[in-house]
Amino acid sequence: MISSVHLKNFKPFANQFLSFKPLTLLSGLNSTGKSSVLQALLLMRQSYQQGLLENQGLALNGDLVCIGTAQDALFEGAKDDFISFKIVWRNDKQGIWNFSCDREKDVLNLASPPVTSDIYKLSLFNQKFHYLQAERLGPRLFSQMSDFQVQKLQQFGAKGEYTAHFLFINENQTIPNRSLGHPQEESLILREQVEAWMGEISPGTRLKINPKQDIDLISLQYSYGDSNPYRSTNVGFGISYTLPIIVAVLSSPPGSLILIENPEAHLHPKGQAKMGELLALAASCGVQIVVETHSDHVLNGIRLTVYRGKLDPEKVQLHYFDRRKQGTEFITEVISPQIDRNGRIDKWPEGFFDEWDNSLEALLEPREE
Repeated sequence: MISSVHLKNFKPFANQFLSFKPLTLLSGLNSTGKSSVLQALLLMRQSYQQGLLENQGLALNGDLVCIGTAQDALFEGAKDDFISFKIVWRNDKQGIWNFSCDREKDVLNLASPPVTSDIYKLSLFNQKFHYLQAERLGPRLFSQMSDFQVQKLQQFGAKGEYTAHFLFINENQTIPNRSLGHPQEESLILREQVEAWMGEISPGTRLKINPKQDIDLISLQYSYGDSNPYRSTNVGFGISYTLPIIVAVLSSPPGSLILIENPEAHLHPKGQAKMGELLALAASCGVQIVVETHSDHVLNGIRLTVYRGKLDPEKVQLHYFDRRKQGTEFITEVISPQIDRNGRIDKWPEGFFDEWDNSLEALLEPREE
């Protein structure tokens, strides 16, 4: 499990240290660096998968993330053309990667001694990893099948494109974390648990999986109670956007690492709060979750889980990304509020999920005639 990440000369960060816990929530204004933190981790993984990270360098473009060239990755005010990543894990293992930058190239050369090989056995680099980006696949008549991605690598795809195939292969497996079992569903079989948690988004949801193995395509249909099955294109976007997250969380064993962007996308407020609860419960079971979100409902779902005693507040890390003016330049500042056992947060910096209060205060002011 990752305990900290230290970035130097990378995108908006000249020198930024970030503490990580089982559940790490990244929030803040648009284009302040939240995604850049996730991208640093994704660059490491994709470079390892491309066979470059161990001895050669960092691939800025690949299946997980596309940055461009070194010019795009380098901190604008960098005095030297190098980028450095340091990652520390909770078992006292750490890796330091320094990369030299040719600003026109899209592969950065490794400029530090190779890290020990056991680092590459950890969750960031092995099969206990999932990343679901903000732009997931919406409703489709058919999705892709891939034995390589699903059966060999145990992956869903960054857009969730292999979720239906993964469910088809693993629907009768028992979920590895019993504590994630939905309270209204006795069975711990993956399919039943997925349907139960999907019911928090859209009550009564049932899945029908239709593989077309001769053409490597698969379709999902949804029904509600005794209704006829509906094509996925005839149900809400929130169903398709949420399904990969629920499947990833429920199927991941302890020691897994899941990176999620905007889990609240296309969800109603109650669904967003329940999503926060599910992520918090997963963190209590030994799964590490790093989530980027703009949703106060997701945050409140996490706070309620802490308040109910189902997640130790020491397992939650909040980071708020702000931008402030320094001289003639704007710099990113990271503020890290703390949460207590009552789900209360010790400080609320301006812009940290405070828009509801700001709007209410404005509405309570006497209106000028």
